[in-house]
Amino acid sequence: MRKDNYYYETFQKLVDYSCQAAELLHKIVTDYNTKELDNKIKEMHAIEHTADGARHEMMQNLLKEFITPIEREDIVTLADYIDTVTDTIEDVLLRLYMYNIQEITEYAQDMTQIIIKCCDLLRSAFEEFPNFRKSKKLHELIVRINELEEEGDALYTKAIRALYLSDVSCKEIVGWDNTYHYLEKCCDACENVAEVIEDVIMKNT
Repeated sequence: MRKDNYYYETFQKLVDYSCQAAELLHKIVTDYNTKELDNKIKEMHAIEHTADGARHEMMQNLLKEFITPIEREDIVTLADYIDTVTDTIEDVLLRLYMYNIQEITEYAQDMTQIIIKCCDLLRSAFEEFPNFRKSKKLHELIVRINELEEEGDALYTKAIRALYLSDVSCKEIVGWDNTYHYLEKCCDACENVAEVIEDVIMKNT
């Protein structure tokens, strides 16, 4: 039971880092200041680096285990996909910096709110995950994540259309096109984690 708890608790820890990254990104775009981006990038990378450390520790422990609570491949996939969520959130911030984005759009702020909601739902899902064979709540959480991903897709479509209907410079178009793409990828990454959870449930019930 202790070993089982270790993996479940580490999943929760990894998702918590994703939540921290999402909240930081939203704070940055809500109170945007280009002069603070260097420091915010360091702050974001510290979260991502700590998450990587927790993931690597899990992988090292997994190498020593003969019996695991779920299939080893599923443990690796879940850890990798959660890591992708955190990495992709960091990628959004890096694009704001690389493309020298000067002003934040409402679309970007709205998309970061969706990302926060997705990450919060993933946190709730992994709190419920140890009881996945009997849980009724877990399926509802997965469905809600899927719905939010669709909301993110719709918002992304509107944002891109508004961008190409605007009279901003070509440089701004390139920068925002790519930044919106990564914001949308954050939602996709959360949905990917939810789909693996669903696969684990299907395999084991």
